[in-house]
Amino acid sequence: MENAENPFQALLDLLQRLNKARISHSMQSVREDAIMVSVVVPGERWEIEVFANGEIEVEVFRGGGEIQDGSAIEELLRRFDG
Repeated sequence: MENAENPFQALLDLLQRLNKARISHSMQSVREDAIMVSVVVPGERWEIEVFANGEIEVEVFRGGGEIQDGSAIEELLRRFDG
C-alpha cells in the first residue's frame, strides 16, 4: 500500500479502502511530516501514519501495542472487507 512516488495518493487509497469496508476513521495532523488516520474497531485502535516520503507506519493497540510497517494494513483490512 505504500506509494513513495505519490504519498497523497497512498493516503487517498487508504481512505477509500476504509470507506469501502465501512470502517469509521478520522484524520489529524500530529507531526509536520505525516497525516495520522485513527481507526477504532471492536477491541482495537489503529493509528496509521502516512508520511510525506510515502512511508506508512501502523500501530495497533490491543493491550500493549506494537508498531508495524504499512504491510499490516492488508491483514487488518482483510478482516473487515466484505
